Amino acid sequence: MIELDDLTVTFDDFTAIADVDLRIEPEEFVTIVGPSGCGKTTLLRAVGGLQEPTAGRVRIDDRVPAAAQEAGDIGFVFQQHTLFPWKSALENVVFLRTMADKSPKREKAHALLRSMGLDGFEEARPSQLSGGMKQRVAIARALHLGADVLLMDEPFGELDEITRDELGAEIRSLWRQERKTIVFVTHSVPEAVFLGERCVVMRDQPGRIEATFDIDLPTPRDTDVFGSRAFQEQVAAVRQTLHESYE
Repeated sequence: MIELDDLTVTFDDFTAIADVDLRIEPEEFVTIVGPSGCGKTTLLRAVGGLQEPTAGRVRIDDRVPAAAQEAGDIGFVFQQHTLFPWKSALENVVFLRTMADKSPKREKAHALLRSMGLDGFEEARPSQLSGGMKQRVAIARALHLGADVLLMDEPFGELDEITRDELGAEIRSLWRQERKTIVFVTHSVPEAVFLGERCVVMRDQPGRIEATFDIDLPTPRDTDVFGSRAFQEQVAAVRQTLHESYE
């Protein structure tokens, strides 16, 4: 379980997030949506042990995030893929387990690349891959680490809409297979509703949680859901909450 209690992060005279309380259950897929500057990334960094709280606390299975990270129990996927340009796709996927003193599982790495639609590209360098393919490698790398918690910070932000939709469906499928706890930050309300079992809405000045929505959509879930009335109604409800936070 991920537990945030009265979490506050301040930079000099600027309070990025304040008094955030949040519980995320094991194997839950939670999306966080909000405007630029509302503290979404700061919150994610605090969960991952990349940002120390000014006040309050973060616990992952009763451990401080740094301890969970050191044990290789937290995987990150950022907006920039951060792949090593001199390594092949397969070598990039197995690298994090090596760094975490875990034995690489090459068969598992091959299977993850296949599941991400990269069969036949195992030996390709990042320069030979499209933007969407690079992000697929980055996601496979995080999953291959074997971490129980996967933190994703706008990983589809630089991709076109069709590729975003395809990757979103693939992430949902992998989540169902791997049963990881996923926290996914996005600016896109439709993306947040499509991906999450629960959607957290943030507002700014300072960053805090405005509302939480339980997403009532079918599982398994694919892009056909975009045309459903239930999807459109839930997107509208989240969007209205975002707009009301500025009134």
